[in-house]
Amino acid sequence: MATEVGTWSTAPQADGMFSHDENLADANRSYSGDEAEVNGNWTPQEKALHEARLKAKAKRRLRKSSSRNSTSESLSESGDVAGGDPNSPKGKVNTNDRKSRTGKGRGLPKKGGAGGKGVWGAAGMVYEDEEPDMRDPNYDESSQGDTVYATVVPEVDEKELGKMVNPIVKEYFEHGDTKEVQMLLKELNLGPHKYEFSSLAVSLSLEGKASHRELTSRLLSDLTGKVLSQNDMSRAFDKILKELPDLILDTPEAPQMLGQFIARAIADHILPMSFLDCYKGKVVCEHARVALDRAVVLLTMKREMVRLDNVWGVGGGLRPVKHLVKEMNLLLKEYLVSGEVSEAERCLRDLEVPHFHHELVYEAVVMVLESKGDTASHMMMKLLQSFWKTGLITVDQMNRGFQRVYSELPEINLDVPHAHSIMEAFVDLCYQESVITKQLRDACPSRGRKRFVSEGDGGVIKS
Repeated sequence: MATEVGTWSTAPQADGMFSHDENLADANRSYSGDEAEVNGNWTPQEKALHEARLKAKAKRRLRKSSSRNSTSESLSESGDVAGGDPNSPKGKVNTNDRKSRTGKGRGLPKKGGAGGKGVWGAAGMVYEDEEPDMRDPNYDESSQGDTVYATVVPEVDEKELGKMVNPIVKEYFEHGDTKEVQMLLKELNLGPHKYEFSSLAVSLSLEGKASHRELTSRLLSDLTGKVLSQNDMSRAFDKILKELPDLILDTPEAPQMLGQFIARAIADHILPMSFLDCYKGKVVCEHARVALDRAVVLLTMKREMVRLDNVWGVGGGLRPVKHLVKEMNLLLKEYLVSGEVSEAERCLRDLEVPHFHHELVYEAVVMVLESKGDTASHMMMKLLQSFWKTGLITVDQMNRGFQRVYSELPEINLDVPHAHSIMEAFVDLCYQESVITKQLRDACPSRGRKRFVSEGDGGVIKS
């Protein structure tokens, strides 16, 4: 058994065909005293296993030698190492090296330093228009030469139209600039729903003030021919006529107002003259019939086209100051004749100039100074008292009106000799009825009444 162990331990090492672990495993089997192995002979199973191991090891050696030969040949071609030993340290190739294993290249960075993640190109590089490549799978021969690049704006959905148009119209009611609205509409792609802008603007103005309706009429006049056509306007007013049963719930006077809108639109050449003829004998809705009749009446009045410019009355601060002063004078004169405080209050509210109410106070006091008798002073005091209690005229506007009269009293006294005495009496009356404050009453100027010394007074100054 000793000789057999020696044979098992030396033969594989001499041939170099077994590893150290395999030798140990075979030696352990020989020492186990297996009766199946006699005189160095193996069983058929062990012999087949041994042959398979030999074939696998031979294949590994063949692959390793072929890879070393190819590496040495490539190095000799590049001129770095010629005929080097593949087993030497210089001939070995590091598999973890990211450089080219073929030895080609100059070692420069890839793409000239313009490559890598998140890099758009080298510094200072300017990209030009590239010619279309015929080998490109997306190449379209029919579109070459006629390519047009344009910004595409998506079409506004009908459901979102109101959300986008309402802020534009409400903001226009504040600034009154039709060019800005025109610019905003050109940026929107309204598509076939373009006419609905006019109907929404008119509907919003029906719920607002007279000045809003005047602004809407001007806006429609400026947009016609530039953004909207007469056909769009006709469709818009036709839609509003159909919606009158719903509009009248919030605005009972909607039919009359819509009739004024139609008459003003025809006068401004927004709607064709044949617009009303299309509805003759075809209107079923009673409210629509009222609106159309109102438009016909306005158009057949004397001085038809001229009168329709003021169909919405005075438009607040949009009118000149001289016109507002004239309207306030007319308001006060009509009040002195009729004595109706409610009508005067309605007319003042329709003017929509709360910042200019001090002019009404000024004109009222001047009328008292120029009038004869106490009737005018009592009526004006009653009117100012009503405006004061309802809050239509504020403290600031009331004070400014009286102070303007105070400052101009010397000039007024030239035309009205008793202006100071009338002013003092009217101020005292207004103070007693709580129309003005005590400070404003005390600020009223009074002319001195001192008399000079006469011959029979004995040198005493009389007051």
